[in-house]
Amino acid sequence: MQVSESLRQKIESGDIGDALPSEAALMRSHGVARNTIRRALKALEADGVVESAPGIGWRIVRGEDRRSLAERMTDVIAEDSLSVGDTYPSEAKLCERFGASRTAVRRVLAQMEGNGLLATVHGKGRTVRALPTSTVRP
Repeated sequence: MQVSESLRQKIESGDIGDALPSEAALMRSHGVARNTIRRALKALEADGVVESAPGIGWRIVRGEDRRSLAERMTDVIAEDSLSVGDTYPSEAKLCERFGASRTAVRRVLAQMEGNGLLATVHGKGRTVRALPTSTVRP
């Protein structure tokens, strides 16, 4: 959490340009292991702050919807006029809709299930279990 918050502050203050330093450089500057850096980057990805760019590394998401992935995925219920019992979009559709990795989408789906918004029906996917009362934050 400390690494992701440190990176978030540097991004918001403009100390980091369009792309993040390499994982190795981040390891050296923060004095932590690669797994810690990767967890921090995945947390920032789930919040819609950075995205993985194949062949480039991690880049900062700018000028787009700044709501976290969790907020945007929760808002799908209202945006798509879903009611309790309706089918929630599939992982593949959510990945395409938000331009997010399957890992990030699965993490938010698990959070939404834990918050009681979604239920998984074996063989049928996810359904809306409750309507959100407010925006859910990770």
